[in-house]
Amino acid sequence: MKNNFVAVFKSHPGVYETFIRVIEILSIVFCRLCTFADLFHYFRGMFSPLQLGVKYLQYLLTASNAKGHGVHSPFVFNFIKNILNDKTAYDAYSKIECVRKELLHDKRVLAIQDFGAGSTVIKTNNRRVAEIARSSLKPKKFSQLLYRVVQYYKPRNIVELGTSLGITTSYFANANPSATLYTFEGATEVASLARQTFTKAGASNIVLIEGNFDKTLPAQLNNLHTIDLAFVDGNHRREPTVRYFNQLLQKANEQSIFIFDDIHWSVEMELAWHEIKKHPSVTLTIDLFFIGIVFFRKEQKAKQHFTIRF
Repeated sequence: MKNNFVAVFKSHPGVYETFIRVIEILSIVFCRLCTFADLFHYFRGMFSPLQLGVKYLQYLLTASNAKGHGVHSPFVFNFIKNILNDKTAYDAYSKIECVRKELLHDKRVLAIQDFGAGSTVIKTNNRRVAEIARSSLKPKKFSQLLYRVVQYYKPRNIVELGTSLGITTSYFANANPSATLYTFEGATEVASLARQTFTKAGASNIVLIEGNFDKTLPAQLNNLHTIDLAFVDGNHRREPTVRYFNQLLQKANEQSIFIFDDIHWSVEMELAWHEIKKHPSVTLTIDLFFIGIVFFRKEQKAKQHFTIRF
């Protein structure tokens, strides 16, 4: 009986996928673990706070030790030791966090043109700056990690898809003042406010490009010889994320680093992350749950994927 049941699923994958989706929905409804808002997230493909919480717990239980114990790759061990566990309080930290604090109390209202998957917190097109700061800015822990990545590897040409209010951009720019940072933002009023953030954070090596990434990115890439580091924090859907990866890849070199934000934010983002990991050019990845880091080092003979607690 059991074997016949399994055989039916194997011969009809569509039936199996439908069955699994029904079971997931029933578990939400009948186990009463989630609210109607969670069902809304489910049908949009986004993970609810509860689902994300469960996934994060799984990550904590299965990820490699944050101190590097048991990590056999010298490159990754060096990354853990010198970047993840660098506790230095760099001067730029306090300066940029002061700007973040101002934004968190800013009551001005901005008109937003959202070309991406939208905010899971804010549903209107008119948003207070403080609300954007609370829901969209990368937390201090990860913003400062990104600073250390740039400070350590010293990329010369940096591309950021998704400027937002300019906090992460300012961290990138301050980490290597000799670099040129090209940052892309779709919303005009947000871009205007980001420029004020750059000034307050003392970041002058930034080129801000406004408009829909689908149009502005290809045009700018034609003017770039190479990309040493790219941070993708824009359209949180599978197809655009993979497309941006392939476009940026055309300008990548062996030492390039690509960082993708919110890789476990939704079903689509997880699918995009898995597709990126499988690409033949990718030799090593590091999954920190909230961000995924991609390397193309040819000296890495065998493809390796690490999940590290952070």
